[in-house]
Amino acid sequence: MGGPAEAGPYVRGAGPAEHQTPAKADPPFREDQMRKFAFVGVLLLLSAGVYSAQQAVSPEQLKTPPPKEPAWAFPVQQGSLAPDPGPKKLAGSDKTYTPEEIDNLMAPPDWLPNDHPPAPSIVTKGHGGALACGSCHLMSGIGHPESADVAGMPETYVKQQMMDFKSGARVDIARMNGIAKEMSDQEIAEVSAWFAAQKPRKNNRVVEAEMAPKTIVAQGRMRFVDPAGGMEPIGNRIITVPEDVQQARLRDPNTKFVSYVPPGTLARGKVLVETGDNKKTVACGTCHGPGLVGLKEIGKTGIASPRIAGAHPIYLARQLYLFKDGSRNGMTSKLMMPAVANLTDADILAISAYLASMDPTGGK
Repeated sequence: MGGPAEAGPYVRGAGPAEHQTPAKADPPFREDQMRKFAFVGVLLLLSAGVYSAQQAVSPEQLKTPPPKEPAWAFPVQQGSLAPDPGPKKLAGSDKTYTPEEIDNLMAPPDWLPNDHPPAPSIVTKGHGGALACGSCHLMSGIGHPESADVAGMPETYVKQQMMDFKSGARVDIARMNGIAKEMSDQEIAEVSAWFAAQKPRKNNRVVEAEMAPKTIVAQGRMRFVDPAGGMEPIGNRIITVPEDVQQARLRDPNTKFVSYVPPGTLARGKVLVETGDNKKTVACGTCHGPGLVGLKEIGKTGIASPRIAGAHPIYLARQLYLFKDGSRNGMTSKLMMPAVANLTDADILAISAYLASMDPTGGK
């Protein structure tokens, strides 16, 4: 072990060992002093560890979900866009952030703070295993395709889902279980009310086409147009990419997306959504209310329903698949499992695309 113990019983610096004289023994004083130094050192190390843990994001917080079919609905990162170093600005904002600040999931950028009410602390600053809500859902609540659009959701629905994540009744391998478990019930109540107060917006454009741009799933499990270019058949997929790559990478709260779908998708989706297509499923308005903006409570069930109009299409498809295979549980699954039981892959694609094409603002 290093330190004075290895120096032996002689005073350092007195010359050759044979000429050194024994040091005066005073064990109690030296041992007490060493214990104090050791204790202070441990405290410093522990404090540094806690501080570091609060500032950094652990691998546990950034789990990559396992591959699942259809791959277009369950994106898994396969590549990376080239770094874009240097301070960043956003039109309409007087703020400047570095790429490292923009990608800090514990303290995301708030480009337009005057566009929303004062946010609860957990929205802007994470703690422990809870990432800041604004990092994935953005400071507008509209989120990205790999996360949920929660702007203007019924407050009771958001709270219900957070409690399901916290209890483990609903499972999200990538993020939400760990986040919800770290949050207090008070934080959950505050964030539910805050996101419910955000105005939903139409930020999805759906295009029917035989061909779609070649893409890569890169940082944040987001799909981007492949920088190498090229087109490919759309097949039976929804291909969602940002309208503006830079906006998406900056976590712009007004980021917009375009989704490519097979020809005929929207007409088929309209029939399924509005009528249930001769009882193949249930007309969505039965539970999601007029305009499909969600209900605080479905009848007297005690269960709230989400806004699905204008939501990200691959997020919607992902949830329908999880309800269908029994992976998604919790309060809403009791009503959704019968509704999805007879849906085909083509039906899920059509429903998701049509819902995404709707205007959640009601034209306001």
